[in-house]
Amino acid sequence: MKRIGLFFALQLLAVMVFAQLSLTGVVKDNKGEALSGANVVLGNTYNGTTAGANGEFKFANLRKGKYTVVVTFIGYHNFSKELILNNSENLDIVLEPTSVLTEEVLVSASRAGQKSPIAFTTIGKDAIKQSNLGQDIPYLMNYTPSFVATSDAGNGVGYTNFRIRGTDLNRINVTINGIPMSEAESHSTYFVDIPDLAASTENIQIQRGVGNSTNGAGAFGATIDLQTSQLNPKANVSYNSSVGSFSTFRNNLSAGTGLIDGKFAVDVSLSKITSAGFVDRGASDLKSFYISGGYFTANTILKATIFSGFEETYQSWNGVPSVRLNNDLAGMQKYEDDGLYTHEETQNMINSDSRTFNLYTYKNQVDHYQQDHYQLHFSHKFNPYLNLSVSAFYTYGRGYYEEYKTDQKFADYQLTAPVINETTIETTDLIRRKWLDNDFYGMVFSLNYKEGNSSLSVGGGANVYDGRHFGRVIWAKIAGDANYDHEWYRGTGLKKDYNIYARYTYQLSEKLNASADLQYRYINYKIGGIDDDLRNVGQNHEFNFFNPKLGLFYKPGVNQEAYLSYGRANREPNRDNFVDADPTGKQPTFETLNDFELGYTYRTSNLMLGTNLYYMHYNNQLIMTGKINDVGTAIMTNVDKSYREGIELMAGIKFLKNFNWNVNATISSNKINNFTEYVEDWDNGGLINNVIGKTDLAFAPKLTSSSVLSFKPCKEFEISVLSNYVGKQYIDNTANEDRKLNSYLVNNLKFDYTLKQKLFKELKFNLLINNIFNEEYESNAWVYSYSYEGKRNKMDGYFPQAGTNFLFSVSAGF
Repeated sequence: MKRIGLFFALQLLAVMVFAQLSLTGVVKDNKGEALSGANVVLGNTYNGTTAGANGEFKFANLRKGKYTVVVTFIGYHNFSKELILNNSENLDIVLEPTSVLTEEVLVSASRAGQKSPIAFTTIGKDAIKQSNLGQDIPYLMNYTPSFVATSDAGNGVGYTNFRIRGTDLNRINVTINGIPMSEAESHSTYFVDIPDLAASTENIQIQRGVGNSTNGAGAFGATIDLQTSQLNPKANVSYNSSVGSFSTFRNNLSAGTGLIDGKFAVDVSLSKITSAGFVDRGASDLKSFYISGGYFTANTILKATIFSGFEETYQSWNGVPSVRLNNDLAGMQKYEDDGLYTHEETQNMINSDSRTFNLYTYKNQVDHYQQDHYQLHFSHKFNPYLNLSVSAFYTYGRGYYEEYKTDQKFADYQLTAPVINETTIETTDLIRRKWLDNDFYGMVFSLNYKEGNSSLSVGGGANVYDGRHFGRVIWAKIAGDANYDHEWYRGTGLKKDYNIYARYTYQLSEKLNASADLQYRYINYKIGGIDDDLRNVGQNHEFNFFNPKLGLFYKPGVNQEAYLSYGRANREPNRDNFVDADPTGKQPTFETLNDFELGYTYRTSNLMLGTNLYYMHYNNQLIMTGKINDVGTAIMTNVDKSYREGIELMAGIKFLKNFNWNVNATISSNKINNFTEYVEDWDNGGLINNVIGKTDLAFAPKLTSSSVLSFKPCKEFEISVLSNYVGKQYIDNTANEDRKLNSYLVNNLKFDYTLKQKLFKELKFNLLINNIFNEEYESNAWVYSYSYEGKRNKMDGYFPQAGTNFLFSVSAGF
């Protein structure tokens, strides 16, 4: 650590000694009016700023050398100029209006800008394209602060999961073009449903903490907004193909017409990804398409976007029991002795590889789902200060997961037990499918005004989710009088969600900006029918939430930025929280988060140092305590007080001309103030209470860190070392060493080579070698505890990740 500190100190000293020059300027339009808020970036450096109220900008402490100045502003052509800086210079930059309105306006209301007082990271198109070799989107975000990704199949293809600051997936809001993608009932986002969405993604913004007001459920600790491909004015075709370990293949074909007659454009993309997975039978078969067609003028955009995905993945949701990971033969046999596994399942576990074991052996134990998205976007610029965006959407999802179940009671499936030879047969083996069929539709809008020192956005949305949950028996060993596709349960969910917000920003002085963001959200949620355990789950819920956010952005010096903010978010329980609750016990209620953020960034052309302090205080956070409902299903319960607090450290440095190093680390403390655990008592029935008091939240490592070290020996070739460290995580809320994920450090090696020649506009070769040191680690887990024969026991599942493996891709652009 001392050496690292000395290294940074020497680099900073070098900057202070040699960086004596400044670059100033003014950004105006072709009529001579200042363009306040224009983004000004020095290409290939860490310097970026926004033009002030009079269009002015300044970069200081620059070294002599070659720079590229890039200026962007909605509705104007990008400005780019290369200059060799030998002395301090002043630039007069004039932006010309575009012949078509640029598509940043579609997401500008929900996005954080240069002076937003929140913690955020934006991943651009080039970075997405360079990283997209076939793994799911969470793996493209894996090197951003406080981010932890995991894969069920162990190689990043198929079902993936992630956490931000320890916040789980169903508390993270995800939108596409400002439209909710998080499933309204579960609050979760399954990127596997839209395979290779990255191929049609322009950029991704990750807001940590409460962030800006946005649309949809689950905006409770982090927000991710994806923007799909923007207009490319030139006709284009590209083909991308990848091959890798575990029989992984990806093929993508993308094409665009460019602007036709200066006003129309169509873009298409087709993708297919297959993989056998790292774990046994962890196969994925993924297909998707993307089509967009737009009408563009200088002041108006009318764009229709359709994208759809189909996934069939073999279920690898159960993980590997710790007794299998540890080659504990007696422990594996106990699974059978305690009735956790059948004899056949136990023998399969004993005879399987300790890291790739999959409980399921039935050949069609698959998850089968298709999701179609239809979006219609309209944007209009009334004048340079005022614009409107309105989007309508419809999402249709349908599919099932299929299971082979042994020794099932006929009564549990509303079937009559057959009588054979005067003997009543109570159970049978069967195959069942649990279906979800749902419609999700609505609209979002934003009206944005910006002039001089102030800006105002008024926006919101309304959506309706109509879901059907049902189960069917498609085969039984002993069928009796059952019909094919016998339906044994059907439940419904009708959720109406409305929100409106107003965000106002005012520049109090040359250095200080203040902002206020106020949102009101109303939810009406009706659940009907019966669940798979034949319980009547009918219930109605109504919520009214007020979510205020306040912030200050301060620029104490040319190379410095600081911010302070407070935000509140409220989250309603999801369907499982309501349906699984014990009808005779305390019912789940909404959670409230109060989020305080304090950040500081220092930038020069070759150095960036940043820090963000956060304190996230929860009221009534829903967690697993070990409680069960009246039919033995685990439930989540509200705990009174809990919190997450931490510091995020970010640094970037360019040195020795060709080296670029970006690194971040998060150090945190994540606690429940007063926790009581409940363990199911198999000997006497009921629950055993363990009063623990203050304890760690599950899946919240005290330290996470990532690093990307890149070396460019020449313009066409780049070598990168990508590293992730995740500290120890407890897998329940008891902070017990017997129930934890060990810390791990994973290093990947990446090679990128670009060849330019006459036949192709661009020809790229990418090689990614994952886990180059063959680290054995698990990135996710679950546990169930029970007391039997006077002793505490557990049933668990860990998710081992692949050892050394590779992905190689070739991309050709025409």
